[in-house]
Amino acid sequence: MTHQLPPQCLRLLRRQSGVIASWQATYAGLGRRQIENLVRSGRWRRLQLGVYAAFTGKPPRDALLWAAVLRAGPQAILSHETAAGLYGILEDRSRLIHVTVPHPQHLRPIAGLVIHRSSRILQTRHPGYAPPRTLIEETVFDLAQSAISFDDVVSMLARSCQRHLTTPYLLAMTLEARPKMRWRSEIGFALQDVSNGVHSPLEYRYLRDVERAHGLPAADRQAEGVKRGRRVFRDVRYRRYGVVVELDGRASHPDEQRREDNRRDNAAAADGLFTLRYGWADVTEHACETAFEVGAVISRRGWSGTLRRCGPSCRLPLP
Repeated sequence: MTHQLPPQCLRLLRRQSGVIASWQATYAGLGRRQIENLVRSGRWRRLQLGVYAAFTGKPPRDALLWAAVLRAGPQAILSHETAAGLYGILEDRSRLIHVTVPHPQHLRPIAGLVIHRSSRILQTRHPGYAPPRTLIEETVFDLAQSAISFDDVVSMLARSCQRHLTTPYLLAMTLEARPKMRWRSEIGFALQDVSNGVHSPLEYRYLRDVERAHGLPAADRQAEGVKRGRRVFRDVRYRRYGVVVELDGRASHPDEQRREDNRRDNAAAADGLFTLRYGWADVTEHACETAFEVGAVISRRGWSGTLRRCGPSCRLPLP
């Protein structure tokens, strides 16, 4: 029975979702033989080698995470996809649990665990969360290091800031401590854009490949407006020329969303704004044509600038 356990052991079990490691037992006032008796009697069960649950039945997710990090050793922390899932910046659907241990700690492969090693584990550990995990900024860059595309990196940078888990400044400070970071210079520029209101990879692509690359004037990002007494935010607004660009990166566009888009466009029109709406292909595959269209619209509304070609293969019409 749990009330027969030493008080320090009970406190540890409460903190660790009912899980304890054998290497903690002595300090918690529990002998090895006592653990064996508890397991043999069916009141406790083993979750990992040397890690036990003070309950029976199917262990919850928190207990499994504690079992993994305790199995990996006293300084181990949850990291990568597992930490990202806990922070809510990534949907962690994998059954594998990612754990980081100090370098050069050697561990044999452990079923269900992905082991990473770091020489900066003390600096990357979050000081408050349980079970222990990497800081949100370190988690973002751990994932960026193995990301399939830079669009995925931008998505993580933007999402972590949108959800107020971190800030572009803190991410930039962490980037300074990672001189060998993949896409390092690109991330630095992207963080400046996230700080200025870029919320998605599509918005980043529009800013980089449509607006800047073709010499369009700088727009406001996530510009605030009012619709039916409620605040709304326009993805891109050329305030001086009364033109709004809405960007939609979804593959599908159901009827309900289309009606909402129409309502937003009509509300913008009521405010004297002209709305252009673009999807992923318009920005990534037809950036030059999109820039030409935006340029034509704002030119009719007073822009006196000139579009420039983005490179030798630019598809802007020749003057």
